[in-house]
Amino acid sequence: MLAALLVVSGCIENAPNGQNSTQAQGTVVIGTKLFQESYITAHMVSLLLEEEGYETEVKENLGGTLVNYEALKKGDIHSYVEYTGTIYSQILKKPPLEEWDSAVVYNESEHGMLNSDGIAIAASLGFENAYAIAIDRNWAEANGISKISDLAPYASDLVMGTDPEFATREDGLPQLARVYGFTFKSYNSMAPGIMYEAFKNKEVDAISAYTTDTRNDLYGLKVLEDDRNALPPYDAVVLVSGTFAQENPQALKALAKLDGRIDQETMRRLNAEYDMGGREARDIAHDFLANESLIPV
Repeated sequence: MLAALLVVSGCIENAPNGQNSTQAQGTVVIGTKLFQESYITAHMVSLLLEEEGYETEVKENLGGTLVNYEALKKGDIHSYVEYTGTIYSQILKKPPLEEWDSAVVYNESEHGMLNSDGIAIAASLGFENAYAIAIDRNWAEANGISKISDLAPYASDLVMGTDPEFATREDGLPQLARVYGFTFKSYNSMAPGIMYEAFKNKEVDAISAYTTDTRNDLYGLKVLEDDRNALPPYDAVVLVSGTFAQENPQALKALAKLDGRIDQETMRRLNAEYDMGGREARDIAHDFLANESLIPV
């Protein structure tokens, strides 16, 4: 798909000074969701484009899935990092597969976005950040709980903390209820950072954790196995608008350098630098790209 977009856009030439024509048109805007990983990967996109001569702006905390995607469709932003399971279930509204397959979800997401909205995948980053249910590690060990189905006798007494989307989106709590046959006592929806703090302060008993988030370890959380395969795969991908892709072949080539570059452990380490090291997302992104020889040191 990327190759096809490059062919379509091959007639677009760079400006005479060697800078990309988009710089003359205005700043390239990159959106983010409401958590650290989204900030870090957005700054990777920003830095790679700046190396090609673009001016960029990262809009941290722009909003959730639909806010970012609608902004991308309207041209208010030019790129953001999304997850295939979210594209498949929330954006394209496709029904759950009988058995989840990451390749099928990726292909359906890629073709569905391009056909319906002209949105393209510029790179698949190489890691999955899946939703997961997490509970207190000590309580889990004391009660022999290692997988979601083990929660059945306890769920009706547990208060669930979720991010702003998981409680109501079809691939979230409603899907868990269908597959596992139980619901929680109640849920509180909040920003991801507040959700983890709520667990730390014993305001909730379980949370909709992210598998690349090192706060799972920091706060003593046990991430439970999705033993009935209820939740889809969530591979991280860089999205760009079709117009931007067609007019900026050099940008696509730059972003393609991220393809397969980040595995899950690497992303967990980068997230830890933000959460526990207190580093700025742009600095983390810069050091990663420099270490990978994708930008100058």
